[in-house]
Amino acid sequence: MSKLGEIYINDAFGTAHRAHSSMVGVKVETRAAGFLMKKELEYFAKVLESPKRPLTVVMGGAKVADKIKLILHMLDLVDEMIIGGGMAFTFNKVLNNTKIGKSLYDEEGAKLVPEIMKKAMEKGVKIHIPTDFICADKMEATAKVVLKDEL
Repeated sequence: MSKLGEIYINDAFGTAHRAHSSMVGVKVETRAAGFLMKKELEYFAKVLESPKRPLTVVMGGAKVADKIKLILHMLDLVDEMIIGGGMAFTFNKVLNNTKIGKSLYDEEGAKLVPEIMKKAMEKGVKIHIPTDFICADKMEATAKVVLKDEL
């Protein structure tokens, strides 16, 4: 150990909010954010405080319910929003009655989709969701692959 003692520097912005072992399993007294995290926070601040127009945000992840506050807040700031990741299946099923098979579906989040769409319409924000995708019957190289219309 050096004279300064042990120090932990986190530069993983994407995991900073999670209880990953690399975040909570390192027991040191001095903890800090690194330069990459500083840079990412500066970019977020620019978008949130004085965005350049037009502004489009891409929202991803699995659960609408986990991101509802962020989505609603971003609708106050953006011109367009692209919904991707697992959330896209929930939006597609709710809005278009799309057959999604065993794809991710957030039942709690599905109840929030109408509220999101209402606010987007009130704010003049265009919401984009995927309309074309390929599906597989299992997560293996030997999976049978079909187009969404063949479900």
